[in-house]
Amino acid sequence: MLSGVLKETIGAIEIPELRLESGKVLKKVKQVYAMYGSLDAGGIVLVCHALTGSHHAAGPNIPGLPEAWWDPLIGPGKAIDTNKFCVICFNMLGSPYGSTSPTTLCEDGRPYGMRFPLISVRDMVRAQYEALKLMEIKELECVVGGSLGGMQALEWAVSFPEMVRRAIVIAAPAFTYPQAIALNEVQRQAIMADPQWKGGDYYGSTPPERGLAIARMLAMITYRSEESFAKRYMRELAFGAPWDWNGKFKIETYIHHHGEKLVQRFDANCYLYLTRAMDLHDIGEGRGGVRDALSRFKGHLLAVGISSDLLFPNWQVEKIALEAREAGVSACYDEIESDNGHDAFLIDIDQLDEMIRGFWRKN
Repeated sequence: MLSGVLKETIGAIEIPELRLESGKVLKKVKQVYAMYGSLDAGGIVLVCHALTGSHHAAGPNIPGLPEAWWDPLIGPGKAIDTNKFCVICFNMLGSPYGSTSPTTLCEDGRPYGMRFPLISVRDMVRAQYEALKLMEIKELECVVGGSLGGMQALEWAVSFPEMVRRAIVIAAPAFTYPQAIALNEVQRQAIMADPQWKGGDYYGSTPPERGLAIARMLAMITYRSEESFAKRYMRELAFGAPWDWNGKFKIETYIHHHGEKLVQRFDANCYLYLTRAMDLHDIGEGRGGVRDALSRFKGHLLAVGISSDLLFPNWQVEKIALEAREAGVSACYDEIESDNGHDAFLIDIDQLDEMIRGFWRKN
């Protein structure tokens, strides 16, 4: 039963200094966030966004930000209920929507570009932790996210187990497997091969639009399944003749459309850094392996896979729950049955809604 109106507040926290996993240090790190509900609510739910998402997870459109990506799940009476919880979503470190990233100006007045240090998912989580400390938040009822957001949720559970009561990890593995790394590298090479990239120093001139569009085109193939493409497009022509280079299949126009859309709202260097952070994701690194890392978590864990996920196959996600249980963690696995591929966590909301509500009831 829905009751009340969703209230969204946009804010920012500046962290004086952040030591990265690489050993490098970033100064004056900005963490932009969206807050839904009041800090006086029964507890805090931290929602983590995916690769090209933003902190604007729910609510009406905000100029300069992409559309809310989980609006059906966040709000009064919804699965992530703002009548019960205060919901916070940070714009992750390295993203171009306000937090410190390659687009941020250095002391010389120019954007970092490729001078920005490499970052990891662990660094993103550390930045969020430091921001929450400055906000005097000491406990999280739950951390939840999908894809790169799911990597953050899992890293939160093992990095700060004393702070997290529950974690929901959706469509994300315990570490990134070689095929996903290879797909990310092809995307990065598409950007860097664009003459307009100029070694990352393209600010103030034409950005590498073609390279970024091609990177997104490849990504879109990994975000959906063959079944979804066959059902929606099969071999239908969008326009032109099949024996003419000006002719296009509908699937071709689909990936071109999404490439062009991303170019209008995302930064190419940020794309390089965030995909590399995904490659570096490994909760077992420096912790004795995945199982030992998971054993640190004393709360409740829900891992959610997607039956048709090409990017992070369901078995990779299920393995998190299996290893967590073997490590003595209260963990369970559920699966979104869908032909929509990796993007099902953004599309098949009804299934995810039911899973999250069930997790609240049991834990």
